[in-house]
Amino acid sequence: MRESLISMLHQLLKEMDYVQSQGAGYYTCTPFARRFNKLVLQSSRYLGENNLLMESFEPLDESDPKDPADKSKSLLGIRIEIGQLIALLESTAPQTRESDR
Repeated sequence: MRESLISMLHQLLKEMDYVQSQGAGYYTCTPFARRFNKLVLQSSRYLGENNLLMESFEPLDESDPKDPADKSKSLLGIRIEIGQLIALLESTAPQTRESDR
């Protein structure tokens, strides 16, 4: 589950790159925020409701700004949140002990 979530978050970043390369006037932020919110919910379930770091994530606004500059800011915020969630999930990887190697 952890690897699947990480993979999906990386793919979401790639899709954002593609859409953003098309130009600020042509993309919408809504599907990215909506997908991120769903992945945060699944990550929270995976890590457990008592994970204090998951409490640092809040649902993102799924409305779509009209101004291209605001769209760019919104996508930057989504990118930052995705990066932080990836880092959290990656840090939960089972640690191998030196004697297990």
